Order: sequence, then C-alpha cells, then structure tokens
Amino acid sequence: MAPALALGLLLGLLGDPGGATKVLHSLRYLHVVVSEPSPGIPQFMDIGYLDGIPFVRYDSERGRAEPLMQWIKDGVKPEYWIWGPRPMLTVYGCDFLSNGSVRASHQIGYDGRDHISFDLGFRRFVPADSAAEITRRRWEQELNGVEMWTNYLNHICPKWLQRHIRYGQKELERKESPDVHVSGREEHRTLILSCHVYGFYPNTIAVSWMKGGETLDQETEWGGIVPNSDGTFHTWARIEALLEEREQAWDLRLG
Repeated sequence: MAPALALGLLLGLLGDPGGATKVLHSLRYLHVVVSEPSPGIPQFMDIGYLDGIPFVRYDSERGRAEPLMQWIKDGVKPEYWIWGPRPMLTVYGCDFLSNGSVRASHQIGYDGRDHISFDLGFRRFVPADSAAEITRRRWEQELNGVEMWTNYLNHICPKWLQRHIRYGQKELERKESPDVHVSGREEHRTLILSCHVYGFYPNTIAVSWMKGGETLDQETEWGGIVPNSDGTFHTWARIEALLEEREQAWDLRLG
C-alpha cells in the first residue's frame, strides 16, 4: 500500500461524521503490507490507535507486539501481546458518538488505490472496481466474511474500545494547549500565509484564517490533524492573498 493512501485512509476515518454529532472516542487498527521491504521498512506493520494516538505496534522485523503507551502496558493481560501477522492492507475500527450511537467502518486499499470496503448497514462488501469482485466473492462465499465483520464491528470492537478508554482514561482526559507559529512569504506575486499548530490534545481543533473580522474558510487550505510521537497532535492552515493585501488586518481563530 502506498504510504499516502494508508495515511489518507487513517485520517479520513479519524474525523468527525459532520453536523452536531461528534466523535467522543475512536479505536482504529491500520495494517500495511509492502511488496518490496527494505531496512527500516518491514514487510508487514500493524498499528493500533486510540483517539488518533498510536498505542500498540506489531511488525514483521520485530516479530512481536509492543506497547507504545504505558497505560496499555499496565492495563492488559500478558496474552494480549501474542499477535500474529494479519495479511491485509486495511483500516478498520469503531467510534463512540456524542448522540450515544456507535459508528464502525472497514476499508481496504491495494497498490495505492481503494480496493474494497464493508457496508455494515447493508451487511455487504462494496468493491471499488471490477478487480475487487474476486475479493468480494471469496470473502462472502468462502470465508463467511459478512458474519465475521458484522460481529466484529457491532460487538467486539465497541467492547475493546470501552476497555481501552478505561485503561487510558487518565491520558485521554488530559488537556494540552497548542503552540502556534505563523509565517508569511511571497511566491509568484502572491502572499502565502501559513499557520502551524503544534502539541495540542485532544485532537478536536479548528483553525481559521480571518481578514477584517471575516472568516475565510472557503479560501483556506488545511492539513490533516496528525499525531506526534509524544501523544499530542499537529496541524496547519494556509491561505493565499494578493500582495497589496499584506497590510490588511489578518487574524487567526482557534476553536
């Protein structure tokens, strides 16, 4: 799987569903297989994320699961660490939403493109192209995949999400204020204003550029909210303006 696709799948599934309903907590597992491994890039890697923060990792070079957060090391029983390779290129998991419901998802990419996903509501696999029809038929007819993923997404995943919330409750309840850096540069007779926001937790943040008190969301380009190695997040927002607008009252809003 191409790194960009893997990251895109993960970030897309970590976001809010939109509207007034918000994601309270999320559990995701990212499995990546590469066809040409090299030193430092294992053939297989498996990472678990709680609320967007990596907390456990398995890869084919180490050959064992390892905790990335102290709370998971302290909370689970020894048998939790007996992991084996899982030969799929996939992101799957579930969310607890603010309206009391649970949202679950399962998506697979192959060779840098979307391949197949599982529609939990209709209990069926949805191929992205004709090549994925082979995968769909095999999973539905030979592997009993519909029942397996329906049970996992409806029951097993929410149960483990609740456990992980309990294990990491102290970590999840902490608050870290963002460190904000603003810069500007001229490029091809255009003024480019950039805002980088570092070290915040939790990952619910909105960054907006403003001019003269008006919010310019349609003109703003945003980066994804990405986890740092210390358990915090970073993001950025950029906007282009005319050079003659440089003296106007530009401002930022964080929410």
